[in-house]
Amino acid sequence: MSEPEIRFKGFEGKWESLSLKEVCEINPQSSLPETFEYVDLESVVGTSMLSHRTENRSSAPSRAQRLAKNNDIFYQTVRPYQKNNYLFINQNANFVFSTGYAQLRTKINSKYLFNILQTESFVGQVLLNCTGTSYPAINPNSLSNLTIRITENFSEQEQIATYFCTLDILIQSMIKKITTLKQLKSASLLSMFPQTGETKPRIRFEGFEGDWEKKNLNMCLSISTEKNISDNYGIEDVLSVSDDFGVMNQIELLGRSYAGKSVRNYGILKKGEIVYTKSPLKSKPFGIIKQNTYRTGIVSVLYAVYTAKDGISADYIHYYFDPAWRLNAYMRPLVNKGAKNTMNISNETALDGFIMIPQNIAEQQQIASFFHSLDTQISLEAQRLEKLKQIKSACLDKMFV
Repeated sequence: MSEPEIRFKGFEGKWESLSLKEVCEINPQSSLPETFEYVDLESVVGTSMLSHRTENRSSAPSRAQRLAKNNDIFYQTVRPYQKNNYLFINQNANFVFSTGYAQLRTKINSKYLFNILQTESFVGQVLLNCTGTSYPAINPNSLSNLTIRITENFSEQEQIATYFCTLDILIQSMIKKITTLKQLKSASLLSMFPQTGETKPRIRFEGFEGDWEKKNLNMCLSISTEKNISDNYGIEDVLSVSDDFGVMNQIELLGRSYAGKSVRNYGILKKGEIVYTKSPLKSKPFGIIKQNTYRTGIVSVLYAVYTAKDGISADYIHYYFDPAWRLNAYMRPLVNKGAKNTMNISNETALDGFIMIPQNIAEQQQIASFFHSLDTQISLEAQRLEKLKQIKSACLDKMFV
């Protein structure tokens, strides 16, 4: 194919096949300034620079070699399938990139070329010329010999570049919005609950007053012992718990079933009930506590299932244990970890700790409703972000050759 599948009106003709070294200079030589901002391989994620650090020339890492100029492209040569590449534009300070990036000083529209390098077809070429398996990498000479197809019409290059620039602005705006919402949630999970040694939250909904109660969790939840003895639920009804996604169907979450031949001894987890999974995570080494907002199903005997008692909102319990620091502080004194990181804790012992809770269930419900609304908004924005990324990915495939 010598022309893209989708093209702006007014442009025609075949695209030319050129090697990368014909359209840009690879790793231009330069002298480093006395001080600079250093960008290593962990600094760029996707197409965004998330961090950099100040270094002096005399003490900087030996890999700090690539002095950036405006419109330079930095292409990650290690694990290029990650597409952690950066287009350097309008930075005031001196920036120096690691030799883990190939520096491309382009002779054509830099934004246009940058998007070509992000296409699956180009990344596929790169991977075919990589060496190594765990950390595949391409050397600069091999990279420079790879071919791309471009339009020689600078107006067409500019129009394509502007289109993808607009998409990127929308994507970055959506990412910032999601980040802001998550920061609001984190701050609210701290300020809307009493701090250690306090009996009232620092931020509270109008109409509620008085001290919160320090209450044993076994006064809030009761253990559910209902089992799947009658085989009303099958393997397709087995649920798993994820810290990110909550309670989900095991096959949908993990890609397959991990249940045994018989699930008659599995516990029934009803919608609205609380579940404690004793599987350690990096951020939550003592397991996770979630409310089942999905649907009724069954869970392995490794899960503890609880029902909220009268006057207690299960939604509130869910959000109380949402932040890792609060959950870990609660569970740490109760759990005995085995030699192989196993969780030695009974379903009863998991309820032996204390939590802070409003005495008025209406306040519990209003707090939970606030966080539920935040979660819903975050989820909707994340879906919109994913759709934008899918649109960009499809356009990269169809608007380049």
